[in-house]
Amino acid sequence: MNKHTGFSSRMGYILSAAGSAVGLGNIWRFPYCVANQGGGIFLTIYVIALFTFGYSLLIAENGLGRMTGMGPIGTYRQICKGKTGPVGFLKVGGWLNAIAPLIILPYYCVIGGWVTKYVVALLTNPISKFSAEDANASAEYFSTFISSTWEPLLYFLLFIAIVVGVIALGVKEGIERFNKILMPLLVLLIIALCIYCLRLPNASEGIKYYLKPDWSKFSIMTLVTAVGQLFYSLSIAMGIMITYGSYMRKEDNLIANVNHVALFDTLVAFLAGLMIIPALVSFGGEDAAQNAGPGLVFIVLPQVFASFFGGKIVGIAFFLLVLFAAATSAISLLETNVQTIGQELKLSRKTSIIYGVAEILVIGIITVLGYSCLSFVHPLAFIQDYAKMDILDTLDFISNNVIMPFGAIFTTLLVVCVYGLERFCKEVSGDRPWPNRWLFKLCMRAILIPCLIIILMDSLGIFRR
Repeated sequence: MNKHTGFSSRMGYILSAAGSAVGLGNIWRFPYCVANQGGGIFLTIYVIALFTFGYSLLIAENGLGRMTGMGPIGTYRQICKGKTGPVGFLKVGGWLNAIAPLIILPYYCVIGGWVTKYVVALLTNPISKFSAEDANASAEYFSTFISSTWEPLLYFLLFIAIVVGVIALGVKEGIERFNKILMPLLVLLIIALCIYCLRLPNASEGIKYYLKPDWSKFSIMTLVTAVGQLFYSLSIAMGIMITYGSYMRKEDNLIANVNHVALFDTLVAFLAGLMIIPALVSFGGEDAAQNAGPGLVFIVLPQVFASFFGGKIVGIAFFLLVLFAAATSAISLLETNVQTIGQELKLSRKTSIIYGVAEILVIGIITVLGYSCLSFVHPLAFIQDYAKMDILDTLDFISNNVIMPFGAIFTTLLVVCVYGLERFCKEVSGDRPWPNRWLFKLCMRAILIPCLIIILMDSLGIFRR
């Protein structure tokens, strides 16, 4: 494969990495996690976890990528070169970080297709289609759509076409330029929707629920959910930040760049919650927030939009926002896959894209059909706790609850036990001051692995027994 080009500027890296982090995890998943995990208490725990757990993994992955100039598999192989025994076994971590986006991207594009459908649906249908008076109207619309065969496939392919078009242009002309345009637009759109939603009747109760911590609602699941959400929000443990780190210029201040990405991601997640939670509480009360789930964006929010004057315009703006966010993250996932395929199979970028798209199509089409003609398929039927999971939920569970925590554990061990923590700190910071160096070292040595083990224990259902 031809040597890849990097980002042309520091801002190009920051906006592209932020574009990866700011995706469905922020706009789709974060608000319902906040809503059903107690509001302010979840937000508090999440912010603490982000600037300890999440920040440390962001530094580690970007640092590893910039040092080696390679994707996840190549990075692990280079740092573990000549090592044997348990240390040599850590090379498996590169494969874990590479496999995660290969599993995630196909079903991510399926959800991206759903978002695309809702943009079109709100543009071409009256908002009464999602009647606020009929609680089942919105749910039935969503269920009818995903359980059909050809329409979800059409929107799935349309979303892929958008993503592939950007990737085909390359790092500078495609990824960097796309994010330089969309990231500022995305933030402006979120702010405009926040202002609108904060002016809704009874929005003050939603703001209180969102911002005021109620420590009586804290549980071990609050911590588990908050840490698990970081994988989605920051695009960590899926090879993306190693890949983007490999595109970073050596003269750039890695610590400052990562700080900007973390702050940008936190801002967007916070604003997404500030946009959605007050609107949800305004029309459904605190009970509606506590019972929110993955269907919040596709089922509950269209009902909210249908309940007030001008809701159609707000709904279109909202789903355009989600589409932008989904596209920027899908682009980073595909770029990671393209780089890994190209480096490992020694292929050109064009051929690597073809391979990457073929993989998306095969797994993605099966996932789409998992709600229609393949709805009887439950891949984990042999495990009692997960016997009813459909294909999409199974892919999500395997990647985010199993592979990514293990991948993050391997990354932590690679930095601490193989490369050396002190040497790594010197490598990423150079002669520049790094006030939070002590926090990074504390997290890498004592916090990350216990948190990741807790997530894995939760995945095995230990906390639910």
